[in-house]
Amino acid sequence: MAGTVTVSELTRYLANLIGGDHALRNVAVTGEISNFKRYSSGHCYFNLKDKGGIIPCVMFRGNAARMRFQPQDGMQVIAAGSVNVYAEGGKYQLYVSSMVPDGIGDLAAAFEQLKARLAGEGLFDEAHKQPLPLYPKRIGIVTSPTGAVLRDIFRVSKLRFPGIQLVLKPVQVQGAGSAEQIAAAVDFFNEKYPVDVLIVGRGGGSMEDLWSFNEEIVVRAIYRSRIPVISAVGHETDFTLADFVADRRAATPSQAAEFAVRDAG
Repeated sequence: MAGTVTVSELTRYLANLIGGDHALRNVAVTGEISNFKRYSSGHCYFNLKDKGGIIPCVMFRGNAARMRFQPQDGMQVIAAGSVNVYAEGGKYQLYVSSMVPDGIGDLAAAFEQLKARLAGEGLFDEAHKQPLPLYPKRIGIVTSPTGAVLRDIFRVSKLRFPGIQLVLKPVQVQGAGSAEQIAAAVDFFNEKYPVDVLIVGRGGGSMEDLWSFNEEIVVRAIYRSRIPVISAVGHETDFTLADFVADRRAATPSQAAEFAVRDAG
């Protein structure tokens, strides 16, 4: 650039220079979060730093809403996005499109963060656990209407006590809106169709498949249930937050039915 230029002209020149660099349009940066702030607008502003430098970052509302974990100061992360110049601030910054913890998956981080917060509120305390009824007459089931879970519960329950009444409230057990359906089904039995005990669950799968049973809305619905709840989510080695808040955790749907129904023989 020759001659005298204005501040705005120089800033635009640098913005065009940096914005035109293809290597900076899709870059993944690892560093430690500092000065993280999430504003009421939903936008997040923070710095990424290491021993040798620091870069300001912004993550706009749409991208921030897709994060499953809560970023915190001191957390090591990998942030992906593009680098450009913020003209009004006169600084370059990383426009973050996605971010995950470095060394631990975002789902695992979200699980541990929510677990710690809800445990701190006392939602998992043994003092809140309700005993299961000895001789229930009617059992509510919150699960998918298809698949082995419902068949296993029905088979074991009827084998142990043929006269038991089973009431299904069908729900999606994964995907968008599933957590809201599960929570609403628990509330339905408490408010509109009383039963003696509830079995809430689904079959096995990945952590992402089981994620609806880690959602806060589901955990709180189980916690406030006046009806004792047995969780039966996944396989024996799977644990969800629904397991921690439920009055009884079953390793399998068949075991949930065994817990719920006393053997008539």
